[in-house]
Amino acid sequence: MQQDALKRRIGPGLLTAYGVGVMVGAGIYVLTGAAAGAAGIWAPLSFLLAGIVVTPSALAFAELSARIPEAAGDSSYIEVGLQAHWLANVVGMINVIAGTVAAAAVLRGGVGYLTSIVDIPFNWGIVGLGVAMALIAIVGVLESLTFAAILTVVEVFGLCLVIWAGMEAEPVADWVARPLPAIEWNGVVVATIFAFFAFIGFDDIVNIAEETRAPERTMPRAILGALAITALLYAMVSLAAVRAVPREVLGASERPLALVWEAGTGSSAVFLSAIAVAAALNGVLAQMVMAARVLFGLGRRSKGFAPFCRAHPRFGTPVLGTVVVAAAVIGAALVLPVSFLAEITSQALLIVFAVVNAALIGAKRRRPASPFAVPAFVPWLGIAACLGTFIASLVGG
Repeated sequence: MQQDALKRRIGPGLLTAYGVGVMVGAGIYVLTGAAAGAAGIWAPLSFLLAGIVVTPSALAFAELSARIPEAAGDSSYIEVGLQAHWLANVVGMINVIAGTVAAAAVLRGGVGYLTSIVDIPFNWGIVGLGVAMALIAIVGVLESLTFAAILTVVEVFGLCLVIWAGMEAEPVADWVARPLPAIEWNGVVVATIFAFFAFIGFDDIVNIAEETRAPERTMPRAILGALAITALLYAMVSLAAVRAVPREVLGASERPLALVWEAGTGSSAVFLSAIAVAAALNGVLAQMVMAARVLFGLGRRSKGFAPFCRAHPRFGTPVLGTVVVAAAVIGAALVLPVSFLAEITSQALLIVFAVVNAALIGAKRRRPASPFAVPAFVPWLGIAACLGTFIASLVGG
């Protein structure tokens, strides 16, 4: 096969499952506790606000992915829509760094669950699981996404059990207090940043465009379908968590949803911790796949990244990019805490999403027709939502 060509092997079902998997893996099992610690029983409001912030940008990405179905999606969109090569490269590298940091956050959280059921050193768990995910990502995109889809089914089943357990548990004092505790807006803003981190999977989806069949139809469907499914899960799980477990306990825990299960059933959450590990692996794999594709796409447009624009002749995957990203993920997971990793990733991506929305405005002006189109006000709304949330995060943090 050509060195600069990826294999088109992915259909809409697998792509949607990929999106659900990375969003659920990143947000629910790892960050629910951090959000609840910041906002208390108002954590579900933070997830709602994050969903509102992200929706216009998701619609913008849906149109752009149909217009410009390329790896390194964000960079390609900026190149075409804003005619700014330097900015496209900067955004591409921000995406690589954000994907790496996001994978590190999820890997660290997943190993936190793993060490609760298997007696292994924390750092060795990070290294072992990181290397395993890298090898799966190298073998092939169809194999990677099929493995991810299986993990997605497992983790969604686990979330349904958490929701049931949380609703069966004795409610915490804040839940039954009348009137309800006042909204702590600073905490809600901080929790919204954590929640926003959980919705970034649609940004990963667009980077699989060159490996997707009929991307002009498949990409928008997968982006919007994954976002809708995930938003429903977030709302229900966060509600169950803050109902069943006190905020200070959730906020301090490395395994918050296991606590919800224990509160609701009085039984061990070993199996749920195992499901949480599967969810984390899903998120890590998805981010590794995404970041390697961004490097591949940058290599096509920029000489400095040219070594990354090579697909393995047998596997059809960008091996060099995958290895580099995996090494960075493991390194970051060994030294940085989950909440810090999530917060800086979210703030960086808020800026990226604002720029991408601007790129859609430019693309619409240059070529109005598109296989999938959203109203002209949507990218303007996306810019306002992203910048407003970014400013609020600086003030609230």
